[in-house]
Amino acid sequence: MYMSTKDLTVKALVEISEALASAYDLEKTLNSILKVFSELLEMQRGTITLVDPRTNELHIEVAQGLTREEKERGRYKIGEGITGRVVETGQPMVIPDIGAEPLFLNRTQARKNLRDRKFAFLCVPIKVGDKVVGALSVDHLFRGDISYEEDIKLLTIIASMVGQAVRIRELAEKDKQMVISENIKLRRELRGKYKFGNIVYSSKIMEDTLQGALQVAESPATVLLLGESGTGKELVASAIHYASPRADKPLIKVACASLPENLLESELFGYEKGAFTGALDRKAGRFEMANNGTIFLDEIGDLTPATQVKLLRVLQEKEFERLGGTQTIKVDVRVICATHRDLEEMVRERKFRDDLYYRINVFPVNLPPLRARKEDILLLVDHFIHKFNKENHKRIKGINRAALDLLMAYRWPGNIRELENVIERAVVLCQKELITSHELPSNLQAKETIEMPSTGATLPEIVESIEKQKIKEALEKHKTQRNAAKALGLTERILGYKIKVYKIKE
Repeated sequence: MYMSTKDLTVKALVEISEALASAYDLEKTLNSILKVFSELLEMQRGTITLVDPRTNELHIEVAQGLTREEKERGRYKIGEGITGRVVETGQPMVIPDIGAEPLFLNRTQARKNLRDRKFAFLCVPIKVGDKVVGALSVDHLFRGDISYEEDIKLLTIIASMVGQAVRIRELAEKDKQMVISENIKLRRELRGKYKFGNIVYSSKIMEDTLQGALQVAESPATVLLLGESGTGKELVASAIHYASPRADKPLIKVACASLPENLLESELFGYEKGAFTGALDRKAGRFEMANNGTIFLDEIGDLTPATQVKLLRVLQEKEFERLGGTQTIKVDVRVICATHRDLEEMVRERKFRDDLYYRINVFPVNLPPLRARKEDILLLVDHFIHKFNKENHKRIKGINRAALDLLMAYRWPGNIRELENVIERAVVLCQKELITSHELPSNLQAKETIEMPSTGATLPEIVESIEKQKIKEALEKHKTQRNAAKALGLTERILGYKIKVYKIKE
């Protein structure tokens, strides 16, 4: 079918517009434009040359019919040669016979037979606003004295479209660099926030605990954080990650207890489209997201038996399949687990797989309850007062002696998390410079408070008070006399006798 020159021009513009609208890869887009030149406009050896902002030199971005080596040779200073002159002046140039033009440098050495066949060289500037960012050039069959005005108009229109594509890439690169910079900044902030040195403590028991955690951070070993709820397991997990060689990689946290049983597996391992009702697209699981980084599995004791099996495979083989999928996915993930449960007891009761327990118990870290590190309470109180002063725009200086005595005497079943909540409440209520007992919740003075011996108590009375306290804590934590006796280093018979003598209610 015959097409007029006008029809070909319109068709070329339509195809170039579609190429610019549909492609996000600048090089692919520009190659599509040059292909249109060749197929529809009888323009050969199309070249798009851009200014390198780092060196302020011209380099060939894409070119039709040039080898990689020829493209590499095509570098010019602004003002050098025909292309450099167009970029310098911002004005198009037409060279009717390129072989007879002294300004033509032929630096690419691609045109070797110019004497056998004459070509015209057309070059127009590529602009972004008023700024010249490059040049678009083509070879055209020599026409003698025929004007190339219409060709220049067409190339100028196309060059302006290319300029918009270059601008879009610049914006995308700028956004990409901003995202990268923000990520680097955020990771530095997180590393500073969660480093071991920022954990508040002064007690020897906490120092020993964190020393072990710091030692294991450098290795890829699986860590099991043990301790009651609120003792800071998540904080220590973050500190281990940011002190490890994986600090610049993702740290993905999973609260196993908060996810419904039917969602936990898909959250951990992902799913394929159509795997179940509502699975409209493929979704990557947390293990994929944590690849080359760390995954923190909080409350691992709440995993279902089926999920335990899959987790064991990931730990041993470092591979898994998405829910509803057949493709095996390989991952390199450092695993940190945490639980407040007695996993050994759960293994004996067949509620937790023994092989999984041995696999995650490579390096256990026991975080002590707050009542076992009471010398840290004052430091923690000061830390939380400073924190909530900022949030509430207050200037509270500290806590008075009577209020501190209540905090020291309390058993803290909720540990540091409970202390933080108590101080936040006190800061909100306090209208003076010091927090008093009036700003503390009433339960701190109730039955949960530790019974301390009176002033002048004898040594047996002090020992009795301490024994009662430790027995109550062991029974509360381990639930059964058998486990409590084992934790205390007593026989069940002796523990039962002491419970009866001290009239301890279980």
